[in-house]
Amino acid sequence: MNLKQIAAERAAEYVQDGMKVGLGTGSTAYYAICRIGERVREGLNIQAVATSEASDKLAKEWGIPIVPFDQIGRLDLTIDGADEVDPEFNLIKGGGGALLREKIVAANSDKLIIVADGSKAVQKLGKFPLPVEVVPFASEWTFEALEKLGCNPEWRMDGDQRYLTDNGNLIADCRMEAIDHAAELNVQLNMLPGVVDNGLFIEMADTVILAKDDGSIDERHRS
Repeated sequence: MNLKQIAAERAAEYVQDGMKVGLGTGSTAYYAICRIGERVREGLNIQAVATSEASDKLAKEWGIPIVPFDQIGRLDLTIDGADEVDPEFNLIKGGGGALLREKIVAANSDKLIIVADGSKAVQKLGKFPLPVEVVPFASEWTFEALEKLGCNPEWRMDGDQRYLTDNGNLIADCRMEAIDHAAELNVQLNMLPGVVDNGLFIEMADTVILAKDDGSIDERHRS
């Protein structure tokens, strides 16, 4: 039983004819894109943008019409995954390395639908390392600033090289175990010169669809 696929395919049913849709990145969003692609082949008429080069490629393989950002305007909804979801619908995202593009797309969507397996639901964010996207210029200074903030950063690696995002930036994964004040930390991180953005998505998700171990769906809506 593939829990990610169950949640993703449920979310794909929210996509309606004529919508403008944001396509997320990662292992769960993959299944949502595939299901949306199936529906497009069945006659669903939509326009879409993708949050990563990998999702863009996958969408095109399925025949989903990808529209340039300067032509699509505001989106009706975005479907994406998350690494953690707390009871207030705050998220940690960026395990797949696309946090900046994901946040830009989510911020320009009327609705953000998060899909995940039940293990991603937590009482407090922070067990999953928080990704922080950093420009390469003077990155060691930015790294030191993250250390002073108590974030315990580690550079994400790709083999023996530092991992690069689709934007050509670095990612520092911050291992904090528990984040007591997520909204405050989000601001503190983004105020650091050299930080492009971070993986805290505060009050951005509207619907969370979690697939539980027995295959049932836990669907939550933010009031």
